[in-house]
Amino acid sequence: MKLSKLSRTILVSSAGLVLATLLTSCEIVTIDYLFVANSAGTGSSGSGEIQTYDVDSESGAIRNGAKPVSSGGSNPVAIAITADYNNLYVVNQASNNLVHFSIADTGALTQKDMVTTGPSPTFIAVNTAGTYLYVVSGPNPAMLTAYSLSGGTIGSVAAQETLSVPGYPGDTLAPTAVTVLANNNSVYVTAYDQSAYNPGGTTTSLANPGWVFGYGVGTGGALTPASGSPWKAGVKPVALAADPTNRFVYVTDFASNQMIGYTIQSGSVLNFLLNGPFSGGSEPTAVTIDPRGKYIYVSNGLSNTVTAFTISLATGTPTATINTTGSQTNSTDTDPISVTVDAALGRFVYTANHLGNSISGFRLNPDTGALSPTVATPYPSGSKPAAVATVPHGNHAIQSVTP
Repeated sequence: MKLSKLSRTILVSSAGLVLATLLTSCEIVTIDYLFVANSAGTGSSGSGEIQTYDVDSESGAIRNGAKPVSSGGSNPVAIAITADYNNLYVVNQASNNLVHFSIADTGALTQKDMVTTGPSPTFIAVNTAGTYLYVVSGPNPAMLTAYSLSGGTIGSVAAQETLSVPGYPGDTLAPTAVTVLANNNSVYVTAYDQSAYNPGGTTTSLANPGWVFGYGVGTGGALTPASGSPWKAGVKPVALAADPTNRFVYVTDFASNQMIGYTIQSGSVLNFLLNGPFSGGSEPTAVTIDPRGKYIYVSNGLSNTVTAFTISLATGTPTATINTTGSQTNSTDTDPISVTVDAALGRFVYTANHLGNSISGFRLNPDTGALSPTVATPYPSGSKPAAVATVPHGNHAIQSVTP
């Protein structure tokens, strides 16, 4: 990939090129590999691409790592990585497929196998046991599918559920995200009712537009709807994350500029946090929780920011974090739609900026959760990055960040 071919501003491209030159010319210690799924390749092909970057342990700056590879389809929209960091999965929305890659010690990706999914897959998640991979796809129909995994290889469909709004089975439901608890026992899916929420168009339903579905996971991966599921989730929920202690779930509502919190009860049941919802930036697009379970980071597509929250470990209540400048605003490049915390030591945060064709980096203060920009951020990426994820390099212990 040649950076001169990227659709970047002259200033950002120059900064990225200078940074790459400096990092290449000196010794750095790589703490993580950062993987970015680009909606379109950088060459003549229109297929998707996955880039690999090396993350510097001291500065958090990134440089080009292993050679980019094809995503195995068109328009990759989500990445999932197994807990042992040996396998990466990507869903390609335009080609309706799920592709498996092995991750080498160098960060290089090798395609292994693929399966055809339901129409328009939108998100994926893998359980910590590495035994099931969950894919949401739709609409028409809106589906949650669990694939069995063996040694990273994608197997047969273990379970499949059709999503529908209670009392409105004919409505068009669009699933947006899926997460699985760290204990492997529960799966949650966000979706919104396109028949009830259709900005700029007509609506045909009086149903509540936003929902979160919950399922218990049984023997053989069987999915059982939780009592009371689905639960209301604002207007247009587009992302969700569960804390690593299996106590809380957080959902971002794109249309209402807020985050909704839930406590997890027995039987995978969700209850609203009493003092929510919680305000942040404009059009929140993605959410992640740091490995300690102490901080939440939300990317905001319209305001081009990341909002940091500190979680009350007793109640799950998130409180917006003030950074060193005295502000709650952490600026990114244009249209951040994916956010992650580095998997190694939980010291850096990165966003994929879809319209900026870039990655923004932040240093995470482990004592407060506050963010500050990494050196020379943002960094040029391929065309329209849609998802970002990290794996540890392996030259350090990661136990220090587990809850």
